[in-house]
Amino acid sequence: MQVDFYQLSRDPVERVVPLLAGKVLDSGERLLVVTRDAEQRQALSKALWEAEGFLAHGMADLPHAERQPILLSDSCAALNGARMALIADGRWREEAAGFARVFLLFDEAGTVAARELWQAMAARAGVERRIFKQTPRGGWREGA
Repeated sequence: MQVDFYQLSRDPVERVVPLLAGKVLDSGERLLVVTRDAEQRQALSKALWEAEGFLAHGMADLPHAERQPILLSDSCAALNGARMALIADGRWREEAAGFARVFLLFDEAGTVAARELWQAMAARAGVERRIFKQTPRGGWREGA
């Protein structure tokens, strides 16, 4: 399993999710986007529709969830068969460990929890960790 930690310091999650989701789709994979907050799921849905070229997606609690290339959900149940998950609310769920790759987005308020998770993941066999931080211009750089 690979866990990519994305520290948001410039752009909001609604701007970052479409960028990452587009890259996942470009790689031929499906994606599960997880957040407990129903309002955030709606905001992410709007952002995905408004993304350049729009990114087709659906909600896990609506019909045809299994057909969606990007599925928005409040849990880690990948009804769409996704092997990749994006945790948009910054709250790790142990069920996420069942995915091949997980993107964990967190802001300054989630830094302590992300740091603790980073350390806990170091003790797990078979887990590759990477961290990405935003640059002042909005790009991303890997590393501490």
